[in-house]
Amino acid sequence: MDSSVLAERGWGKARRAADGPVMAAAAKAGFAARGLIYLLVGVIALQMALGGGSGGKQADRGGALAELAEKPFGAAMLWTLGIAVAGMALWRLSEAVFGAAGGDGHKASKRALSAARAVFYAFVCYSVLSYAAGDKGSGSGSSDKRSDDVTAMVLKWPGGQWIVGAAGLVVVGAGVYIAVRAVMRKFRKHLRTGEMSPMVRRIVEILGVGGGAARGIVFGVAGVFALIAAVQHEPGKAKGMDDTLRSFRDLPAGPWLLALIALGLAAFGAFSWCNARWREV
Repeated sequence: MDSSVLAERGWGKARRAADGPVMAAAAKAGFAARGLIYLLVGVIALQMALGGGSGGKQADRGGALAELAEKPFGAAMLWTLGIAVAGMALWRLSEAVFGAAGGDGHKASKRALSAARAVFYAFVCYSVLSYAAGDKGSGSGSSDKRSDDVTAMVLKWPGGQWIVGAAGLVVVGAGVYIAVRAVMRKFRKHLRTGEMSPMVRRIVEILGVGGGAARGIVFGVAGVFALIAAVQHEPGKAKGMDDTLRSFRDLPAGPWLLALIALGLAAFGAFSWCNARWREV
């Protein structure tokens, strides 16, 4: 049989698998895992806002994993979480290769964004599974230390300040993009809203708007800190998620603002679970 025919058949099988129930289940598992991580980060940040501390835990992915590890059957939950995140990475990769659901899902820009998300979730999967395997110093560690280390390394490169500054601008832009899309309720086109009752639809919209706005604000502020690190050539000015959240406490009405952001992150976790239920995949 001609090799081109075999290749075409192979491509067709891969395409059907990408549109099949297994890939849909992988995407749903990934959304559920993302929701759990954000919910735990939100709870830790809320404890930080209300009590001035968080029991020594970081309000980031590493802190969320540490929180899970302390629970009964914590090791099993970590392994399950890592596998679920792998499902998200695989689904995003299938979107990059075959196109996402929706009328504009085959655009080059959409595929590139899906590819970037696949790489990100692959890294998250690796860090979670490394943590589950006992490597507490893996990529799931403190986001603040990682930010300092990476920024310090890049600032030593030729043109390092420009690279860090450009990265900061990208993160600020991502934060604005996330927040604006949430406020404009762009997420509705990806959800099967027809299957929701009016009350459920309203709750999902509140979670999507509040959660997306809070997530975008955190991204944007983290990007500003990266810009400051670039301008002042001080790696310590760059902040991970935990230090970014703690920085809100230094503002007027800081604890209340941090509590609001924390509730928003928890809301985004709940919204991710809504995606696991109603997302078009």
